[in-house]
Amino acid sequence: MKEKATESKHNILILGASGFLGGAIYKELCSYFKTFGTYNTANKHYESNHHFFQYNFEEDDIYEILDIVKPTIIISTLRGDFSKQVILHQHLVEYVLAGKTKIIFLSSANVFDAYSKYPSYETDKTLSHSIYGHFKIKIENMLLRLPQKQVAILRLPMVFGNQSPRMLEITQKIKEKTPIEVFPKLIINVTTHSKITQQIHYIINRNKFGVFHLGSSDLVHHDDFIKETVANLNASNAIYKQVYTTNDDRYLAALPKYNLLPKNLQLTSQDILTDLKLS
Repeated sequence: MKEKATESKHNILILGASGFLGGAIYKELCSYFKTFGTYNTANKHYESNHHFFQYNFEEDDIYEILDIVKPTIIISTLRGDFSKQVILHQHLVEYVLAGKTKIIFLSSANVFDAYSKYPSYETDKTLSHSIYGHFKIKIENMLLRLPQKQVAILRLPMVFGNQSPRMLEITQKIKEKTPIEVFPKLIINVTTHSKITQQIHYIINRNKFGVFHLGSSDLVHHDDFIKETVANLNASNAIYKQVYTTNDDRYLAALPKYNLLPKNLQLTSQDILTDLKLS
């Protein structure tokens, strides 16, 4: 069920709205709120849309866009140079502190990738062995120093969806008859872009804050989930490359437990497989 329109309530700025997830979030919110987005590479579709701004965070200043949009909510979905993203988020923190703006940051299950023996929950201490995980933790810690009600950190597991980068890569490999990498010992939880956008819509409408784990409520082995996904594509000629990084089961899962969304916004890995099959 869609939330009621509340256009007058928020000006929303999505950083990275030309990306897969950013674009899906824009489509979900633009009918309900005054929604703006940034894109990096020159694109006629975005150039003709007055709600989009060309912005390269590695070179450009964000303040000019902030002055024009005057956002009440900033959603950060950017990808790219980690150190430049850290500097950008320092500027966003200053902006948020100066007014009543709220920031919604898309983080990752990788903030827990040093904990391989069990899944992680919202209140667990973050610890990462990867450069990507370290970078996400750095921004999380910066944002967690802001006033509580002005921050929502959304930790995402692997994201699937009909046109998601992961699905496009899988279909491309099937087409080219090249191996799809699967990790038999890796235990994960998963989600789809369509569920994330609904969850973000709810978080905005209900003015929720804090740390959210927006993945499935159950766990799956990476190889099982990928093989079931491929089976949904009726691709009998798929080739797999099994990658073993450890002899023991290894967890990379951010499970929701303490900060739960309503039942209709929760999902299981089977729900995702069903969605992928239907789409």
